[in-house]
Amino acid sequence: MRAALRRTTALRRPTVAPQAAAALVVVLLLLVIVRLPWAGDLGMHAATVERLRHSLVDPGNPLVDADTPSPYYSPWTLVLGCVARVTGFSVFVVLRIGAVVGLGLLVSGVWRYVRTLSAQRAAPAVAVLCLVFLWGTSLFSWSGFLGLNSLALTVSYPSVFALGLAFHFWAWLAGAVRAEAGWGVWAGIGGLWAAILLCHQFSGVVATLGALATVVAARAGGGAVWLRPAAGALVGVAVLWAWPYYDFFALVGAGGDLESVHRGLYRGLVGRYWLVLVGVVALAVRAWRGRAAGGWSRDPLVLFFALGVGVVVLGGMSGHYSWGRALPAVLIPAQVAAALVAVEVRGSWRGVWVGVLSGALVVGAWTQVGTVGYVVPRGVLPGVVAAKYRAPWVGYHWVKPWVKYGDVVMARTFPARQIPAYGAYTVAPGYPDFFLPDEGRRVADVRRYFAVGTGEGARRGIVRAYGVRWVVDRGGVVWGGLRVVARGPGGQVLYEVVR
Repeated sequence: MRAALRRTTALRRPTVAPQAAAALVVVLLLLVIVRLPWAGDLGMHAATVERLRHSLVDPGNPLVDADTPSPYYSPWTLVLGCVARVTGFSVFVVLRIGAVVGLGLLVSGVWRYVRTLSAQRAAPAVAVLCLVFLWGTSLFSWSGFLGLNSLALTVSYPSVFALGLAFHFWAWLAGAVRAEAGWGVWAGIGGLWAAILLCHQFSGVVATLGALATVVAARAGGGAVWLRPAAGALVGVAVLWAWPYYDFFALVGAGGDLESVHRGLYRGLVGRYWLVLVGVVALAVRAWRGRAAGGWSRDPLVLFFALGVGVVVLGGMSGHYSWGRALPAVLIPAQVAAALVAVEVRGSWRGVWVGVLSGALVVGAWTQVGTVGYVVPRGVLPGVVAAKYRAPWVGYHWVKPWVKYGDVVMARTFPARQIPAYGAYTVAPGYPDFFLPDEGRRVADVRRYFAVGTGEGARRGIVRAYGVRWVVDRGGVVWGGLRVVARGPGGQVLYEVVR
């Protein structure tokens, strides 16, 4: 009896530790949601929900006062807009609700997907740890990337919701392929694929590559194997075509500023991702093990990784730097493979592999330890941890007593990324907008307005052209026609346009 109890306890230990660690990560992210730190695209997504709160049918451009479509009007933001409209909650409360749902989808999706790849109880928890910590030693944050610090800053974004759906999509797809599911199931899978693409196009590309890998790896021979997946894909295409808020297929021609924005994804690759090499070795192990059963082409993770590498490399070589957003299709399969080898390897190599992976996870966690500063005040953190903390953006809530919904604000690029979150418009969008035909003119007019040599008459002309009521800039020279109304953090000043 005692011997059996000892064996049971020994079996539980490898499972309990990673599950407890993964649970702590989830708790940390839930606490982060309470604060909802300002960074990146938060203003864009808040503005999108705010426009939908006011008009579900014709919300217009979320950033500037123009009647144009926008890819930010997705099924998910439409749901959040309805929540805001029905409840009357502030946009940031609604984004917190969305963040909890997105995080729940992501965690449950990882669990489901990993269970299709391994029956080991510890596998999902170890996979969560690898997804958030197995990165590099250069801190990196971008929407659609699942590093802990990046996830903490983007947890309320549609990209997290879309990636959560993607993991569920892959799990559902794997089950459908194995069970030879019927036409209705494949139609549902096609609809889910379209929803992911509409919610976040870049995560939709990652989801598509993972789906291709899943179907190809599970092939059983014969054209009939592809008939139902093809029908599901056609359903998805029909949904994309029918979406009323923007022309999804027009995004294929997007480029220009979008490429320049993403060029940074190809810099510093070694520092950002070198710990993922552990996962690359794990993929090689899986490919070697599977050689007797059809080779690497029968392993969905190896195929997924190969497809991701292909897209990213082609993007770098061709100058299509936005293709670098497919990097999660390289990282996710490697990170999941590292977790699976750790829980499945046996014999003398088990201790070696677990030790290497544990060391890599500790290094990755230490790199991102500053994330706890989003929950705990920086002043109470130990010095070595506080040194890794990066303060999030402050926001522009201080302009709200004066700037009303629908007012137009003249602002440079950085504040233009945040001010629309509070209901105002800016003259030029803070982000490239493919569907805004006069974007170039707007950007040029903002630069000309703030240029030192621009005359007062030219500035007044720009103000009249766009119906500007307010100007936000750092304090200093006050041009004619402006009156100081309020002062904010970092020397920012809100000016009223005196008509």
